[in-house]
Amino acid sequence: MNKPVARAEIFSVAAYVGGESKLAGFEKPIKLSSNEGAFGPPPGALRAIAEVAATMHRYPDGGSLKLRQALGEKFSLDPERIVCGNGSDEILTLLIQSYGGPGTELIMSEHGFSIYEISGKLAGCTVLKAPEKDLTTDVDAILALVSPATRMVFIANPNNPTGTALGQSEMERLRNALPKHVLLVLDAAYSEYVERADYEAGVKLVDAGENTVMTRTFSKIFGMGGTRLGWGYAPPAVVDVLNRVRPPFPVNNFAVAAGIAALEEPGWLEMSRAHNSAERRRLTERLTQAGLTVIPSEANFILVDFSNVERASAADMHLRKHGIIVRQVKSYGLPHCLRITIGTAAECSLVAEHLTAFSHG
Repeated sequence: MNKPVARAEIFSVAAYVGGESKLAGFEKPIKLSSNEGAFGPPPGALRAIAEVAATMHRYPDGGSLKLRQALGEKFSLDPERIVCGNGSDEILTLLIQSYGGPGTELIMSEHGFSIYEISGKLAGCTVLKAPEKDLTTDVDAILALVSPATRMVFIANPNNPTGTALGQSEMERLRNALPKHVLLVLDAAYSEYVERADYEAGVKLVDAGENTVMTRTFSKIFGMGGTRLGWGYAPPAVVDVLNRVRPPFPVNNFAVAAGIAALEEPGWLEMSRAHNSAERRRLTERLTQAGLTVIPSEANFILVDFSNVERASAADMHLRKHGIIVRQVKSYGLPHCLRITIGTAAECSLVAEHLTAFSHG
């Protein structure tokens, strides 16, 4: 060798690509490609960032104690069992690095969030994908893949990019059937949007034993994707592991201040959830009336099935001509579908208008 050579695993995955934000010919396109909050960040979070600016020369608290205390108070959780990170992606990756590795298997659903596969392969894991049923995680299919090498199972609930979710009874059935040494990771990034009565984000399963972790984020309903702020709730032993492997200062002072203020913003969660539910329902109804197939969603986006790749691409181009960016999901094995974030009422109306015209064209 006459030059440094990276590990082979590095070349086994394509780099993660986020939703597009720029569109030629439009100074301010409507971006509905990244499932960002419809209203931007809470006003209190913006004020908090400005106030903390004068202390940016100070290192942050590596353990994010004040933020963990605020999260504990908001969601009635023990702060000692919370770990904060540079987005929930960092916590997911640290879990894989800590419990996976060469010779181990990581199981996820067929159309699960791509970071599980990317981080899993980079860590040397064998990543197995369980077939879904009606674009919904299939517990039996996951259990059928479990082997002596299985160390982790990742479930996004609701799932991205399908928007489908499992009820608590199915999650309990999965946990009870998995070997006790297998870590079940519940990615609940979209949990605040769920309406179904039989749903639980993961707290009960975490509290029930020593083998389940729940992760959450400020990127969605709190509109703070740019701060990169996420957190996990886990058994004490897992928290100890995460605190050993995390960077010294995973969360910066601006993110901590904004996160605490966002949690304290009066009525923010309720307002955002009500808006999302109403607009998701309205957009789904209008697209269905236009003859399009919309996958029932519990998140802040919908998945529209155009039946074939050509029609999905044509619909995407039609929206782009009108300054609207949505998400192609070819990399998730769904090239015939488009994922559309629930934006403002005006943005959703424009999507409905232009896709109706496309469908009838």
